[in-house]
Amino acid sequence: MSERLTDKVAVVTGGASGIGEATVRKFVAEGAKVVIGDLNKERGQALAEELGDAAIFVAIDVTKASDWEEVKKQALEAFGTVDVLVNNAGISVAQSLLTMTEEQYRKILEINQVSVFLGMQKIAPIMIEKGAGSIINTSSINGLKAGAIGYTDSKFAVRGMTKAASAELAPQGVRVNSIHPGIIETPMTMEGDAVEQIKAYTNFVPMRRMAQAEEVANLMLYLASDESSYSTGSEFIVDGGLTQ
Repeated sequence: MSERLTDKVAVVTGGASGIGEATVRKFVAEGAKVVIGDLNKERGQALAEELGDAAIFVAIDVTKASDWEEVKKQALEAFGTVDVLVNNAGISVAQSLLTMTEEQYRKILEINQVSVFLGMQKIAPIMIEKGAGSIINTSSINGLKAGAIGYTDSKFAVRGMTKAASAELAPQGVRVNSIHPGIIETPMTMEGDAVEQIKAYTNFVPMRRMAQAEEVANLMLYLASDESSYSTGSEFIVDGGLTQ
């Protein structure tokens, strides 16, 4: 294997399952050291133990600045730096504008949007100091087109935040891009109330199937590596042709 991330250190939130777990495994296989951030301590610790010296687990509520400070502290203590940040933690909620409560709406924004701001704010200074780094923010095809209220809002916001941060950080050597997955087969999509609806929706995907989490992780790998050295402020879509 080429080990395209040799000597790089990554922080991946939502790293204990789904796209996050696939990304963690991909990064480690390609030579990186990884900080796995997640609320699920059991899954996160088990994954870190499986990966050995290449990974540590840090429990994080991505909506809390204090938890981000702890991730930063443990990353520096364990591996000395951070080269890659993957803001991947998020929730998907299918709710109506007329029935969603204010509390539900604010929760979506806190987890999907505010967490990305906090992650970039806390981790970017490490990258700025060394003059290099890659930040990858997980948006969605619903950051490009309409979807459920709340979720769509937050994912459009991630797209906009990515562009704003990329413009600010590019002169300092830090790249910021967003990834826009379509229908991905993960625990979050396959265990919710809308499983049958999601499966039926694949009929509208030109490739006629859901993506596997590893297919998104492959794109994460490209953006984390030096191969994407001239890409910043851009949307990278992995949706089987759904938004073409």
